[in-house]
Amino acid sequence: MKCDVSVIIPNFNGENFIANCLDSMMVQSFSTFGHMEIIVVDDCSSDGSVDIIKNYENVMLLENPVNSGFDKSVNQGILASRGKYCLLLNNDVVADPDFVKYLYLHIDDNPRTFSVSSKMIRFYERDKLDDTGDFYNILGWGYKRGDGQSVNAHNKPTAIFSSCAGAGIYRRSILNEIGLFDEAFFAYMEDVDIGYRALINGYKNRYEPKAICYHIGSATTAEGQKYSPFKVQISARNNIYVAYKNMPFVQLLVNSPFLLLGFIVKYITFAKRGFGQDYRAGIKEGLKKHRIMTKVPFQFRNLKHYFFIEVQLIVNVFRQVENKIGK
Repeated sequence: MKCDVSVIIPNFNGENFIANCLDSMMVQSFSTFGHMEIIVVDDCSSDGSVDIIKNYENVMLLENPVNSGFDKSVNQGILASRGKYCLLLNNDVVADPDFVKYLYLHIDDNPRTFSVSSKMIRFYERDKLDDTGDFYNILGWGYKRGDGQSVNAHNKPTAIFSSCAGAGIYRRSILNEIGLFDEAFFAYMEDVDIGYRALINGYKNRYEPKAICYHIGSATTAEGQKYSPFKVQISARNNIYVAYKNMPFVQLLVNSPFLLLGFIVKYITFAKRGFGQDYRAGIKEGLKKHRIMTKVPFQFRNLKHYFFIEVQLIVNVFRQVENKIGK
């Protein structure tokens, strides 16, 4: 049977969230005009979440013997799926009934669109946004546009740097071209990396405000808190990985003073919050192990795309300032 959208949900100890997530997928309006499959990839959960998942007859369950991380689980789901588009969904997300439909309509409208990000709203603060597309800047910072702003903001479809893999849809044909999620990241920043790769190859990442969902946030890796030692360390390491992997040597050399400044500012910020040691450990690991990353090969045909990205990296610094002022 033809499959239009494959919904892929990685799960690790999601007993408190997975039923609400799956229930929201069971009532999607998309099922009235397209075929959708649902795949849950469990990373060796030790709670009762697997038993809950098994109660859903129309859900394919893949069980891993160990916790291999978000990226490997997502890739397993993509490889096991059949859809023209792969919709990735965190287990702590609850979606509106038209969520899948609007993501599908947006990405299906233009063959150059690689991904579309949704309008993510804070689950426990329904008057505030969680994410309306991810951005990355010349300081080496990735950030969520709209985080903490009014739910009434960001109501127009627009171009973004990358889609949040916690609730975004991706075109399979382009995944086949540029590669799947890089499993060296384990978790965090892998969606910025794959969106970056798409931009290098001239594709687009977009935001669709009509695709609404509600996100608890860091439910698995930080117990719902914004920061944790694990999250801070892994994110710091992965910021090194993103820059090294995607920037050609010349661009990396030009941007290195700004990247250094960005890492220093971040270290000071996290040190004040009690996570300085964790951030420093992440940067150290990133510098030590960055060569395990396979750099995106430079091709002259993509030169204009690199110039476009460089402009975006600069502009995104000012966008981040505007983003903070808008809270």
